[in-house]
Amino acid sequence: MKSWIIVICLIIVTALALPACAAPAPKESAVPGAKEVTVSISYDEFLAQKNIVKDVTVKIGEKIVVTLPSNPGSTGFSWDQKAEIGDPQVLEQTKHETVPPTDTKMVGAAGTEVFTFRALQLGFSKVSLAYSRPWEGGEKGAWTFILNVTVK
Repeated sequence: MKSWIIVICLIIVTALALPACAAPAPKESAVPGAKEVTVSISYDEFLAQKNIVKDVTVKIGEKIVVTLPSNPGSTGFSWDQKAEIGDPQVLEQTKHETVPPTDTKMVGAAGTEVFTFRALQLGFSKVSLAYSRPWEGGEKGAWTFILNVTVK
């Protein structure tokens, strides 16, 4: 009888200890101490220009987070979900998300679209995004955003 209690206790202890042995999830950035560079376009800047160009310099492993105004619900316009990347060996897109407006009291309020990129190796790459009505016959490239990325 005593041996059954010991066996059951060992099974319970083992079951409780197993999750602690699991490997931690890998972090998005493989470079220790890599920082995040943000590029944000204001609504005023967006409305004032049809073609916006920005330059940024980062190090290998760093993330670039680009936030652009967007209002697909009211206007039908949205940014390309996948950016056109000039040199995919230098830069990769890791994420795209649509963020709803923070002021939900206002009908038709605009939100943002957030794009995340990671620098892979030394070099230069151009990121191109178009703000369009994506359906057939919809207006294409009404606004464009170009990000010139130098990885040093």
